[in-house]
Amino acid sequence: MNNNAAARLSAGEIILSDPDEPGDVSSPATILLIDDHPMLRNGVKQLISLEPSLKVAGEAGNGRDGIALAETLDPDLILLDLNMPDMNGFETLDILRQKSLSGRIVVFSVSNYREDLITALRRGADGYLLKDMEPEELLVALRQAAAGKMVVSPALTEVLAGALREVRSEGEPDINSLTPRERDILRLIAQGQPNKMIARKLDITESTVKVHVKNLMKKMKVKSRVEAAVWVLQQNK
Repeated sequence: MNNNAAARLSAGEIILSDPDEPGDVSSPATILLIDDHPMLRNGVKQLISLEPSLKVAGEAGNGRDGIALAETLDPDLILLDLNMPDMNGFETLDILRQKSLSGRIVVFSVSNYREDLITALRRGADGYLLKDMEPEELLVALRQAAAGKMVVSPALTEVLAGALREVRSEGEPDINSLTPRERDILRLIAQGQPNKMIARKLDITESTVKVHVKNLMKKMKVKSRVEAAVWVLQQNK
């Protein structure tokens, strides 16, 4: 494990992996916006249009439409609001996680409440970003998220660390039961590698990676890749 990555986590940076690691830049990463505020969606779209490596592929004003679009587009990244009418962000997240989607799901919210962060990550979000981030910070975070990195707003890293300590006090994840292959994949997850890159590095299929990820998360009793990755980083402090 790269000790610099753990140091960056403790220093409060927004990513949990190495920002210099190259990603696939052959085509723009596609993003789906799910938010009930049209003005905010327009603002985020305009900001993203300034970044050649990112592209808004679609947008939805509610969870149900967002789920339908996600199944149609299968975007690289879904940016999901929490406070929406009819179906809130958590309910939308639950359904999205039941689908066979290859992209990342990052919560994008005004809420900096501890319980919202913990609930989002435990229900499978790959990150949590606040809407009051500086535009430049948001673009950096979106690039990292689209490349497979786990992202959390700087203001929330201490909250995340505290939540992790609580999880550890409830019981250590059982990593002794992991197979050698699952350990390899866990190490790469902690480096922020997406399934496609893990498959390439280990010379296995992406579908095989997904099976291993599902199994190791079950054995570790964690709900998301973020939770697994942060646990590894904490062990290497």
